[in-house]
Amino acid sequence: MNKIIITVFVLSLGTLGIAQKQGTASVYTTAENTELRLTRVGDVAFGLAEQPVESAISIFVNPNKQFQTHLGIGGAITDASAEVFAKLSSTNQQKLLELYFDKKNGIGYNVIRTNIHSCDFSSGSYTYVSNEDKKLSTFDISHDLEYRVPMIRLAQSRIGEDFMFYASPWSPPPFMKTNNHMLQGGSLKPEFYSSWALYYTKFIQAYEKQDIPVWGITVQNEPMAKQTWESCIYTAEEERDFVKNHLGPTMKQQGLGDKKIVVWDHNRDLISHRAMTIFEDPEAAKYIWGIGFHWYETWAGGLPMFDNLSNVKEAYPEMNLIFTEGCAERFDPEKYQFWPNAERYGRSIINDFNAGTVAWTDWNILLDERGGPNHVGNFCFAPIHADTRSDELIITPIYYYLGHFSRFIRPGATRVSTAASRSHLLSTSFENEDGSLVTVVMNQSDTDIDYQLYVMDQAVRLAIPAHGIQTIVY
Repeated sequence: MNKIIITVFVLSLGTLGIAQKQGTASVYTTAENTELRLTRVGDVAFGLAEQPVESAISIFVNPNKQFQTHLGIGGAITDASAEVFAKLSSTNQQKLLELYFDKKNGIGYNVIRTNIHSCDFSSGSYTYVSNEDKKLSTFDISHDLEYRVPMIRLAQSRIGEDFMFYASPWSPPPFMKTNNHMLQGGSLKPEFYSSWALYYTKFIQAYEKQDIPVWGITVQNEPMAKQTWESCIYTAEEERDFVKNHLGPTMKQQGLGDKKIVVWDHNRDLISHRAMTIFEDPEAAKYIWGIGFHWYETWAGGLPMFDNLSNVKEAYPEMNLIFTEGCAERFDPEKYQFWPNAERYGRSIINDFNAGTVAWTDWNILLDERGGPNHVGNFCFAPIHADTRSDELIITPIYYYLGHFSRFIRPGATRVSTAASRSHLLSTSFENEDGSLVTVVMNQSDTDIDYQLYVMDQAVRLAIPAHGIQTIVY
């Protein structure tokens, strides 16, 4: 089994630093079949641009054409992540926090998602109330205080003022559902719409009593999927009416009207239908910040439906797009270093950002040597795994690909116009608040590629290895 141990990475990442010399670009590279892992490979000088030739491969950046403001990148601290974290030695706990949340020696995550009571990545099903408690008088988050809240607090302290935290439910309590069970789908009974709406506010208030500010919530994780784990079905009309008549008004009544409400939280394939059903209703739309999406429309071997994001953003420019979950499924410990898993991330992040996405959230930030724990056997990959038998951290290529974005594109950055002359390369660019520009380039091909990066009337010659990703800071 090919493993990259934590100490190796810390040494290489310690060399990172953003050069700000006038007229130069600093280049960081990760590539398959090399030792390059977020490695600074040098600084190159810009020169006066010449007319590009048709046979050359070029990327064109126009900082004068600006689009969405970036909120951040991060991952989910689930019960599974927190339980695995608690099993690590204190040394490796600190290393993990540095790897994810340190802006200088890590990749600078600032976004955290978590589950409202249990999900599949919990050791078992549970809720915050006793059975049949319609008034929610027994509401209690004591379960979360053992593992999850302490880990979230540690992440929060590392992130600082850029901390963005939101939560999603996988299922209402069993007594609120038509199937009387948290698993296998079912729907929310109409007589419990008000109680379930109040449940979200109690969660927010309970976490904020723990000094964890909540940015917002999604209405329902994957509302069109009957899963073997916690799940609940909402049609587009049901989600619209729940937000309009219950969740939105209840949040406002409870003094939480400033919290963001995100609808859909499912795949790109049906996102346009969900958007037009909900956003065309002004009484529902007034409570909604935006629409969340996952990438699992590719589960049956299809292609990612990136164009659907552009369709939604073009139709509803006032609404925000946020990627709320994605991971490499079907865990196999022999595939920790399986490069296509990382390339899936790079391809998605670049296309999602170019379609207008304002934040990008990976799934579990940490899982164990089985790809869990998961109480229904739905084991998956994470960017970092812990072998709890040997107290060993295993970094996968996914981590480095994520870092090419999160380490350099900071909250508050603005996406700027970027285009490639050939489909071999994917690219996106942002201007940070400090004026630095960041261009990320991904080579999907089997060959090394020479290319030119044009920034208005300046250009620089660069080379990217086969199956590699680069971040250029200038």
